[in-house]
This record gives sequence, structure tokens and C-alpha cells, in this order.
Amino acid sequence: MTKITSFDLTPFYRNTVGIDRLFDRIVNQIDHASTSNNYPPYNIVETGENTWEVQVAVAGFSQCDLEVTVVDGELVVTGEKSDSVPDGHVYRHQGISARKFIRTFSLGEYVEVQSAIARDGILTVKIKRIVPESAKPKKITIAYQPSTQE
Repeated sequence: MTKITSFDLTPFYRNTVGIDRLFDRIVNQIDHASTSNNYPPYNIVETGENTWEVQVAVAGFSQCDLEVTVVDGELVVTGEKSDSVPDGHVYRHQGISARKFIRTFSLGEYVEVQSAIARDGILTVKIKRIVPESAKPKKITIAYQPSTQE
């Protein structure tokens, strides 16, 4: 797979104001996609106009093995299973993967994690976009003044 080593966004910067971070995230996502693995599998489901669910397959992981955090606009799901095999037990075949993982999802502006629920081997993280009133579009009234005649 070809890795992008140089990505010139100069033409886009000329026509935008204040979204430099967006372009940096795009470049990072492209770079990250080429180096990431596919474990564990996940779904992203749109459940409404401003709501989503991230579903991560976590079969075999218990509550104490999983962690969900939000750091710098990213949802980070981490799993690390302790290798605790009862005394006297030995794996003859271990086909159920329980390896350590870190799965990262970039969150958009005003997107907040509402909850995280694990059930039937699936960790479901509910996400919602909550746009504050100050960020919603507002109409500016134009005041017309009569022209002055000299």
C-alpha cells in the first residue's frame, strides 16, 4: 500500500478560516488508516439525525478489562485481558482472541459521548451531537440608513 508522505493542503487553507485543525485531522486519519489493524471489529450506526452508536466486538473481555475515554476530540476504546488461567489449567488451543487493543474514533465538533454499555459481547458507545445555541446559525438584521446628500 502506498503511504502518503506529502499532502499539500495550501489551496484549501486559502479559502478557509479557523479550520486548520480539520485538515490536520484528515491527514492524520489517512496516515493512521494505512498503519492500523482491524482488531477488534466494529460498527458505526447512525440512530438518528444527530445520534450514533459505535459497536465494538469485545467477546471474552470483562468489565474490568475495558476502558472508554474521550481525549482531545477522540473516543478511545481500550481492552486488555489479564491472562488468568486457573491453576492446573493449560490451553491446548486458544482460538478466541483476547489480545490487547486500542481503537480510536475521531469525534466531530459538539459531539459528546452519552453512555457505554457492554452486552452479549458487544460494547455499545452512544454518541450525540449537541450544538450550543451560540454555534447555531443566526440571521443578522441589516440596518439601512438613508444616504446623506450634501
